[in-house]
Amino acid sequence: MVKIAKYVGLDVHKDTIAVATCEGGPLASAKDVGILPHDLGKLRRKLLSLAPAEHLHVVYEAGPTGFGLCRDLKAHGISCIIVAPKPVCKWRR
Repeated sequence: MVKIAKYVGLDVHKDTIAVATCEGGPLASAKDVGILPHDLGKLRRKLLSLAPAEHLHVVYEAGPTGFGLCRDLKAHGISCIIVAPKPVCKWRR
């Protein structure tokens, strides 16, 4: 079993990608890693500087930038999922 060392959240835009990490656990807090240009090579190098590929779990929100980023990360051995945006709703009792 592979222990996931880093959870990575991406905020993906046409020109930039913001990166934040979290070690996990009940008291974990997110750490801002920075904003990179939307360049897959630079992003992969940044991610691999955080931990080996098998210890990373990357997630980003579905949007107009598509699935190319996810496919690229998976092709390089980095776990990646795309999550659906959560609609804002008010619950009634």
